[in-house]
Amino acid sequence: MKKIFALAIFLLGAQSLSARDRQSFDKGWLFTLADSAGMSKSDYSDRHWRSLNLPHDWAIEGDFSPSNPSGAGGGALPGGIGWYRKHFSVNPKEKYDRFTITFDGVYMNSTVYINGHKLGTRPYGYSTFEYDLTPYINKKGDNVIAVKVDNSDQPNSRWYSGCGIYRHVWLTKTMKSAYIPQWGQYVATSPQGDVRVKVDFAASGNKMKLSVRNTIYDAAGKIVAKSQGVREQKFKVKNPHLWDIGKGYLYTVKSELLVNGKVVDVATSTAGFRDVKFDAKKGFFLNGKNLKINGVCEHHDFGCLGAAVNEDAMHRKLTILRDMGVNAIRSSHNPPAPELLNMCDSMGFLVMDESFDMWRRKKSNGDYARFFDEWHKKDLSDLIKRDRNHPSIIMWSIGNEVLEQWSDVAADTLSLEQANLILNAGHDASSLSHSNELSVNSLLTQHLAKIVKEYDPWGTRPVTAGCNEPDPKNHLFKSGAIDVIGFNYHHQWVKDVPKNFPGKPFILSESVSALQTRGYYMMPSDSIYTAPKEWWLPYTDPLFMCSAYDNFHASWSSTHEETWDVVKHNDFVGGQFIWTGFDYIGEPTPYAYPARSSYFGIIDLAGLPKDSYYMYQSEWTQKDVLHLFPHWNWLPGQTIDMWCYYNHADEVELFINGKSQGIRKKTVYGAKNEGDAFRKSTEYHVMWRVNFEPGEVKVVARKNGKVLREQVIKTAGAPHHLVLKKTYQGCQAFGSSDPTTFVEVNVVDKDGNLCPNADNQIFFSVSGEQDASGHGFLKTPKILGTDNGCQTSLERFTDSHRKAFFGKCVVVIKGKGTLKAQAVDLKDASVALWL
Repeated sequence: MKKIFALAIFLLGAQSLSARDRQSFDKGWLFTLADSAGMSKSDYSDRHWRSLNLPHDWAIEGDFSPSNPSGAGGGALPGGIGWYRKHFSVNPKEKYDRFTITFDGVYMNSTVYINGHKLGTRPYGYSTFEYDLTPYINKKGDNVIAVKVDNSDQPNSRWYSGCGIYRHVWLTKTMKSAYIPQWGQYVATSPQGDVRVKVDFAASGNKMKLSVRNTIYDAAGKIVAKSQGVREQKFKVKNPHLWDIGKGYLYTVKSELLVNGKVVDVATSTAGFRDVKFDAKKGFFLNGKNLKINGVCEHHDFGCLGAAVNEDAMHRKLTILRDMGVNAIRSSHNPPAPELLNMCDSMGFLVMDESFDMWRRKKSNGDYARFFDEWHKKDLSDLIKRDRNHPSIIMWSIGNEVLEQWSDVAADTLSLEQANLILNAGHDASSLSHSNELSVNSLLTQHLAKIVKEYDPWGTRPVTAGCNEPDPKNHLFKSGAIDVIGFNYHHQWVKDVPKNFPGKPFILSESVSALQTRGYYMMPSDSIYTAPKEWWLPYTDPLFMCSAYDNFHASWSSTHEETWDVVKHNDFVGGQFIWTGFDYIGEPTPYAYPARSSYFGIIDLAGLPKDSYYMYQSEWTQKDVLHLFPHWNWLPGQTIDMWCYYNHADEVELFINGKSQGIRKKTVYGAKNEGDAFRKSTEYHVMWRVNFEPGEVKVVARKNGKVLREQVIKTAGAPHHLVLKKTYQGCQAFGSSDPTTFVEVNVVDKDGNLCPNADNQIFFSVSGEQDASGHGFLKTPKILGTDNGCQTSLERFTDSHRKAFFGKCVVVIKGKGTLKAQAVDLKDASVALWL
């Protein structure tokens, strides 16, 4: 992957010398969390404002509070109005005479000014947008960009959105006489090596002979094809190396705009050759190979780092998911950061690129529905034009659980928490379509699908939508515009899909919604717990936790094993996108405040896997898996359920202090549980019900009678010291000289065993890397955030201390140097951040 980034940087650098100059515009901004009409003016006094670099999320720096208008659904963090200003100058001898500024994402309602002139307002917080600065640029003095960000009207999202200029900003310089506009290069490929490139350009002036020269480079930088013509060209790459899952082989397409034979502008994009097919009988095919989409849904926050784009945190997240066996990402429920798509391209992840969480009908008072009529075409078309060259994208989603599925669903009188729950509670049949005449909602579906295909006419990507109404009379399905039927949940309806949707491919666009707290276990484990029982009934538990056995899920959903069983054993199911890969800030179903983040993730908010992670790893990868849980610290004589996920073995045997507790093999059985849930199989785990006695518990996996692997868990003593483990160090290929490091902190006993119930308060400090003399220090690293995965931890994310949660927490640092961790009555620990 580093080679791919290096090639892209080389090509962009080479082209900037003669054609265009695209610069990061992230550094040197000023910020204040306040509002005044004068802040847009160029002569406004901002000398006391805070200095910072972008991307930035001001909400993550705040305190959790039930009085914050975002509510627990939005993370219980503050909103408000903030202003950003940046002073910059232009070289009077600058050869370029056209200047544009691009914002990859500002949440939300941003208004941009240059030298006091208003350039425009963009309401949608996830759209990338550009403004032309040229008419207002002062080439002989100071220039001031001012950005007002208004996220005061809350709630406006069903999850944590973040606040501010939370994605990158770019300044691009070209010649106004002839240039390629934003997203003016469109590239389409076939697995046979066919390439089709269309380049839009703008030109003014007489006697201009215009042409476009396209050059394709392979991943090593070698030229493999060339073509020259005007606007649209077709040519071929011989024996293309196919883009595949986990093997994101990328070519680079460089399009040069020539005027009278001289290059005046250039656009560069990566491309991949691959074949995508959805089949109504056999599911999903990539490059002719039938496989399952083993996907997860992901919101855009990075836990304690908030919504601000951090490429290291993004790559860490994808790496953890890849190691679990995930091969696909759904950008729920909005356009993703461009960097996410770049990484999915290079790492070989499939992507469902999604546009909206609501259309005309709102889910909360301040959400995007109020802007939809005026802005949906611009926002959707910009998404398609921006992202259509990415080989990772295999489908476009035009909406998620939109209320237009039904004739009339009023959610605007409900609280945000109630609106979240009623979405999947089911609706009266009278609200569905009952005639062959298309409803307004069906026509709207057709309209959105038409926009997609207008701007990606050469693409092989189908249109889908995440629908939580599985009935064929759903107004979106009735439109005929949904190419791939997508169910959100309703796994009980899956068996009838071939009958209800003949000839239509099918996926679970959103699935599972199991609820889990890492390290907490509710027994008996073969009982299924649902919360809330019904959407209108409150759910309370003073512990504010959910069981980490796979036995706790939302009322509309299922366990992990139950839905995976449906996907695995039905050929026509193309795959699924589990809700969710990582926990995220906001939407703490089934609880309200003080819970402030989700329980849905297979991985907790700090990036620590929950136990179900290893079930998927045993099913979705070829890694050798043997995972025994829970811990072995209980009351003497207490009845404990021990679970084990494993693969590549015939059987597993459990021992307590050397005494066998029996051999288990994965098999199918039936057992009635508490309530009316039905536990179908142990095809995915085995269980022993044993009595606790201090010492050790061991599991042994065998194949053909031969021991393959063993795992031992010992009863931990009193907390004694801290252990620090660098679990991820950032990649300098992302352009940062100060990569981000993630450090896992474990509270252990004197023998090094994890103390599974430890909740010690841990304090962190950092010191800089020594200079060459060994007597001074270079730049001191910075603690960016701390987290422990606890959904009710109300410690500020940016604090330099954190309580351990079930023995663990995580600290995130930017820069090189040394991290030190301390806790009362525990032995300190330290670790070098960069070696």
